[in-house]
Amino acid sequence: MPHPAACADRDDVLRYLRVFMSVAHTGSVTRSSEQIFKAASAITRALTQLEELLGVELFERRPRGMLLNAYGEAVHLRARRIQAEIRQAAATLCTGQNIRKDPDVLTQLLLSGSKLRVFVSLANHGQLAACGHQLGMSKSGVSMSLARLEESVGQPLFQRTAQGLLVSEAAEPLLLHAKRVFAEVRHMQAELMALQGSVEGCITVGALPLGRTRLLPLAIVHLLQKYPRIQIKTRESAYEELARDLGCGDIDFIFGALRPQEENRQLISEPLFVDQVRIFCRANHPLTRTPGRIPLALLQQASWILPRQDSPARRALVRSFTRHGLSAPQPSVESGDLAVVRNLLIHSDLLTACSPHQLRYEMEKGDIVELNVELGEAERSIGIIQRSGCHPPPAMQALLEELRKICANDLLPCSPLPDIATARGVALWQDRAA
Repeated sequence: MPHPAACADRDDVLRYLRVFMSVAHTGSVTRSSEQIFKAASAITRALTQLEELLGVELFERRPRGMLLNAYGEAVHLRARRIQAEIRQAAATLCTGQNIRKDPDVLTQLLLSGSKLRVFVSLANHGQLAACGHQLGMSKSGVSMSLARLEESVGQPLFQRTAQGLLVSEAAEPLLLHAKRVFAEVRHMQAELMALQGSVEGCITVGALPLGRTRLLPLAIVHLLQKYPRIQIKTRESAYEELARDLGCGDIDFIFGALRPQEENRQLISEPLFVDQVRIFCRANHPLTRTPGRIPLALLQQASWILPRQDSPARRALVRSFTRHGLSAPQPSVESGDLAVVRNLLIHSDLLTACSPHQLRYEMEKGDIVELNVELGEAERSIGIIQRSGCHPPPAMQALLEELRKICANDLLPCSPLPDIATARGVALWQDRAA
């Protein structure tokens, strides 16, 4: 976890964005001073502090004005996106529950990293003490910051309960946009590093079951061989939770089985390949001694371990049984955890329906085998899911490209994962959801 001071420094970028955007638009400190009613000396000082914070110069200083350089253009892109998120949050707050506030005034207030960071931390932890510990603030300091924010917004942002603080319904849009703001700040700094020749930054991937066995790990290994300073976090959870976290910027993309586009129009899907669902059991299972192709009707009364009811693999299995005029099997165990599935298969007579990619290594060892069953078109698309309108930073683009290459060229061969033990500066975490 980053040190609280590091988070605070990163969030300070927000304080200077209004001045930066004005100078970028007008091309002049003098004209910017007239536009935002700040002294020219204050604007110059703010720009200097922003450049010191980011570690790069953002403008070419010329006699006739100031022109954005490559670093400035990168910051300008993220700054526009940050400004749009905050304006949407302010507009929503100012039109809800008869609140009569000026959205522009509220936008300037929310362009304060400290207030937004306190709000997001409280939403995540629900406790003043835990928030203070994360941000390096006292409990009273957190309480005072929240009180000032709520006073400025004109309504409570949290419901006070015996268990802690819960984000109010009216404040949910603010939380969504605030998290996206901090994701943009994080990506901004990664892009500046890439312009300096160092591709680094932290990428958080929502890992659905199919990709966890080989495809995603292999892509990560290839990425870290090229860019050992990149940091990867993975989150393993139900699709609905990952989609929610993707929507607010807590994770950068999801890899795995795609859902119908109409389920969430704020997300966009990129199919990489079509996967075939198959039926598996342990080696020496009684059904393995059945001669020829096994009819589906014979499997209706078998004991099953299956993924969740709304998962693409489960839907594919149900479609196969339905096409044959059969009712779908009811699972004895329902789980999407691969470790649970593998161990139950190996130590019982349970069957499962999933992708061969998920059980690849157990099949090569001979612990698990595929049954000779004709399921028909039991297919599902596998690919990448991103938030609509996102602008991936270089590190994320590099990982996405590795996934595309592997899924296009390396699906069948099963060579050992490359050795990255000698790569220096690698930080790879597993950020598992409950």
